Amino acid sequence: MSDIAKVKKLRETTGAGFKDCNLAIKESNGDLDKAIEILRVKGITKASKKMSRDAKEGVIAVSGDNKKTSLIEVNCETDFVAKNDDFVKFVKELSDLNNKVNSNVEDLKNTKMSNGETVDNNLVALIAKIGEKITIGKTKTIENAGTVNSQYLHTVVKDNLAKLAVAVSLETKDSSDEVKNFGKQLSMHIAASNPIALDQNSIDQTIIDNEQKLVTEELKNSGKPDDIAKKISLGKMNKFKEENALLTQPWVMEPKKKVQDILKELSISDLKIKEFVRFKIGE
Repeated sequence: MSDIAKVKKLRETTGAGFKDCNLAIKESNGDLDKAIEILRVKGITKASKKMSRDAKEGVIAVSGDNKKTSLIEVNCETDFVAKNDDFVKFVKELSDLNNKVNSNVEDLKNTKMSNGETVDNNLVALIAKIGEKITIGKTKTIENAGTVNSQYLHTVVKDNLAKLAVAVSLETKDSSDEVKNFGKQLSMHIAASNPIALDQNSIDQTIIDNEQKLVTEELKNSGKPDDIAKKISLGKMNKFKEENALLTQPWVMEPKKKVQDILKELSISDLKIKEFVRFKIGE
């Protein structure tokens, strides 16, 4: 095989540019395997330089079924790369692997992909090939006994990849279309309303404390008497909890009712919202 043919083969195998492949063939004295190793080492060097840049674009990928559903965020620097065929192919396979390892990122990075290389090695190679910082962000797997999962993807990039994704786990023995329809609608509600907890008691105390500080600071500068300020503060905090807890949020499809009201109206005695997850690129 001539050197030109080897360069062409190397380009097809690695996706690297002509100049890099030509240099690698010369450096390896025509040995293709050594040339691939040389490019990988150079790729790692290139990738490490790119990791200091911001990666705020990308996609959320969803894999699994109505019993076990996994979400994974994969970030890149530009929306153009988020639609790149190589990036999309990598993320789709990564998403399936993430579901298999239950969103354990360390296990995921060490898992071998279809080409025999680990996720970590493939990630480095992809960064070198595309020329942008690419990182694995948030991951989450929802799997609960006696539940049925629903999902919703908003601003779909391709197939199971989107800019925003939601998965909801409903606890019930009822497998009717009514439950499935509610799960889909609830997923859409969560996408739009962005609750931070299932109910008001589940809101993280740190979030409540931070909000209370902001309210207190705001009222300090209002000049209102202390007793009035306390009443206003209590009202603001109650409203904050109500608006950020899923069950007490106004139902997007019928804002005069709350989510908990819709849940009761379904008249399915054992129906409960067990768990939910919402991932959005950039948040």
